[in-house]
Amino acid sequence: MDIADWRKKIDEIDRKLVTLINERAHAAQEIGRIKRVRNLPVYEAERERVILQKICDMNQGPLSNGDLTHVYERLIEVMRAIQKVEPESDAAPAPNSGKRSETASKSRR
Repeated sequence: MDIADWRKKIDEIDRKLVTLINERAHAAQEIGRIKRVRNLPVYEAERERVILQKICDMNQGPLSNGDLTHVYERLIEVMRAIQKVEPESDAAPAPNSGKRSETASKSRR
């Protein structure tokens, strides 16, 4: 395969990843809803530790466990933020909801 073929493969993988990440986000929203109803904390250090251990146990490379952990820490951070947000059906939408400011977008790069 040449570089164009590898890039097409990456594009297809990215399409799948976006779908899976959004599925994970939906699950996080539902967990957040349940936590709000039950007055449970969003942050659960032990649960996050277990997730990170599991992904390291599953890891077969080429990413190192450290690199994979770094990716997941960011993913978990975003999912934790999603748990804190009440869906629009439960609360009034925040101003500019769903839109990042230029500054916020740059700071996340």
